Amino acid sequence: MNKSSKHVSFCFMAGVIASSAALPLSAEVLWQDFSVTYLKGHHYRVGTPTQQVYTIEHAAATSWGDSFFFLDHARETDGSRSNYAEWAPRLSASKLTGKSYSYGFVDDLLLSTTVEMSELQTNFLYGVGADFSVPGFQFAQLNAYRRVNDHQTNNWQLTGVWAVPFALGQQSFLFDGFFDWTNTTADQRSSFNTNIQLKWGLHPLLGLSQPLYMGLEYVYWRNKYGIADNPFFRTNESNMNLLVKVHF
Repeated sequence: MNKSSKHVSFCFMAGVIASSAALPLSAEVLWQDFSVTYLKGHHYRVGTPTQQVYTIEHAAATSWGDSFFFLDHARETDGSRSNYAEWAPRLSASKLTGKSYSYGFVDDLLLSTTVEMSELQTNFLYGVGADFSVPGFQFAQLNAYRRVNDHQTNNWQLTGVWAVPFALGQQSFLFDGFFDWTNTTADQRSSFNTNIQLKWGLHPLLGLSQPLYMGLEYVYWRNKYGIADNPFFRTNESNMNLLVKVHF
């Protein structure tokens, strides 16, 4: 990796993180949510075919922007264990300036950052994002990043996130997910990863005050981790997982 580009990115991320850490001293937390998810699937490509994943998530919105954090703990049938985490703070242009940046379906513009953390590497992402107001959607976001990678050539990423609540009769459901697309470089292939969840809300039936979901997660990943799919090492993944998710 180019050391100067990583130094610039590190300084940029440090400035954003320092700013987001300082702002809450005078900021209001508008809402926050903490959840734990259990997943089990049988068609993973990288690692053993059957894996269990325990995920903790924290999402929050404040008067300066928003923040999303998750940690995946994966357990494979051969006894292997791994952890992967992301923290994505975003600074809202409208909240910080007091001016409206809405136009048409665009609700807000943001400075978007992400830190990807695993046992093997730490990657920094920075760019711009937009929040959209779409009828029927709980939220819809699109973020464009420059990736500063630890062990690979820097590249670009486009990320979309959405959530659509709906009801069938007296039953409540949530359809949500994300996609990540990255471009090809000299040492990695273009990758496309989408994660789609369809969840049935059990909390109204059980009289719970906090959401409890059961459902399915579908994952499609082309050239997983930027590794080219080939007849000797398959990295195109199509995997259905059973899901249980509880919010606190």
